[in-house]
Amino acid sequence: MSLVKPDSVPTQTFDWGMIKWFITPGATPGAGMTFGEVILLPGEGHTRHNHPEAEEILYVLSGTGLQMVDDKPPYPVGPGDTIYVPTGIYHSTVNDGWEPLRLIAVYNPGGPERDLEALLDFREVPAGTRARLIRG
Repeated sequence: MSLVKPDSVPTQTFDWGMIKWFITPGATPGAGMTFGEVILLPGEGHTRHNHPEAEEILYVLSGTGLQMVDDKPPYPVGPGDTIYVPTGIYHSTVNDGWEPLRLIAVYNPGGPERDLEALLDFREVPAGTRARLIRG
């Protein structure tokens, strides 16, 4: 299908926020990359990690944060900023603002999104069900 509605895909939740993967190789016939929206809660973030077999692009929709790439000092990011993370490079994103930090994330090739399912705080909310920003 060429149209994906937000309510048609599950939401992955974590202590630090949530993700909706709209396009993935596993769920979208013919797709070779992954595309989704990430929400980082205030003061939270996705800590240092890498994707050994994929490059990543992050596009900031709203909010502010600190972005680290290649273990260099973090720099501020905000709406309209685009971050390119080469294959295998360590990176992290932390929300340093008072509101949720919303990002578009793209993996090429797709696949790294499956690694998130192994995190201890991973929970999946079924498609069509509203996820809460703070889990209780």
